[in-house]
Amino acid sequence: MGGPSEREHMAKMSKIREKMIKTEREINDSFTKFEKMKLEALKRNEEMKESVNKDLDKIERDLVKSEDLASESKQRLRTEIATLKNEVSQKYTSLKGRISEAIVPK
Repeated sequence: MGGPSEREHMAKMSKIREKMIKTEREINDSFTKFEKMKLEALKRNEEMKESVNKDLDKIERDLVKSEDLASESKQRLRTEIATLKNEVSQKYTSLKGRISEAIVPK
């Protein structure tokens, strides 16, 4: 009563190899998609920082030109601008760190 032949074993191993290669290809595709998502997130984070800083710089320039605002009001606005710049810098750094560490297992 014959068992499986060498050819049958080789065919089974070939199917296993094909399955392994297919899975590897799917994992590599997933990794590529993930890397693209990370790059897009980093890009959006950078754009957010630049946009906020640009808008705040414009407000600062407008404050300098403004003759209608009292000096106390200008000072409060400058303080708020500095606070927002600090906040965007913190958020930028935090998000950049989270994005960069997204692939590292815990």
